[in-house]
Amino acid sequence: MYKHCNPIRSTIACCLVVSAANFFSPSLSNAQQAVAKVPEKFAALAKSLSGATLVGHFVMSGTEKDTDLKQERYELTNVRHVKDDQWLFMARIQYGEHDMTLPLTLPVHWAGDTPIISIDKMPIPSLGTYTARVMIYSDHYAGFWSGGDHGGHLFGIVERVQVPKDAAP
Repeated sequence: MYKHCNPIRSTIACCLVVSAANFFSPSLSNAQQAVAKVPEKFAALAKSLSGATLVGHFVMSGTEKDTDLKQERYELTNVRHVKDDQWLFMARIQYGEHDMTLPLTLPVHWAGDTPIISIDKMPIPSLGTYTARVMIYSDHYAGFWSGGDHGGHLFGIVERVQVPKDAAP
């Protein structure tokens, strides 16, 4: 009646399917755990940068090499996830003779638990067009920047306003 059905072959196939399911199920649960941690990462980044100031320095490298440290300051009033890899940074940018407040929608990519701001030839009003990779980790930031024919390195710390314990909420 079932000429083509071989019980031994069917049993082996079932064992292979069950073994494969058991083998891959830990990976699936790890993937599910990673997905569950994404909102946690996003919330932590928004909380750590909203109201913070990135205070540091930059140097120029390349054809216009200038290794003198120059000060920079980025006051972040609000940082929030918009969608996908896009984040809105409400930022006051201060360096050289520049001092302006702008809303910047920036792509943030993740290397494990480390956020990396990653822009490519992005026009920033009144400042120019920039490419940058800036890593933020453990209250520090560091990276590379390029503004067309000039660029260099930047680094600094993330400062947060300390609210006195006796301050009224």
